[in-house]
Amino acid sequence: MLNTIRVERAKKRITQAELAEQLNVSRQTIHSIETGKFVPSTVLALKIARYFHVEFSEIFQLSESEL
Repeated sequence: MLNTIRVERAKKRITQAELAEQLNVSRQTIHSIETGKFVPSTVLALKIARYFHVEFSEIFQLSESEL
């Protein structure tokens, strides 16, 4: 699953650790999601979208291999 979390973090000028603290997850979880090594649960993905005040589909997209 592709995502734009890194871009959204840059817009807010926050670190992975700061985002992780806000979402009550580890920094490693944020890193793994950003690099595509981990697909977040639906609940976590929705929390991420809500944190950035954007629609879920603006952050997460299926890759070509997932279609």
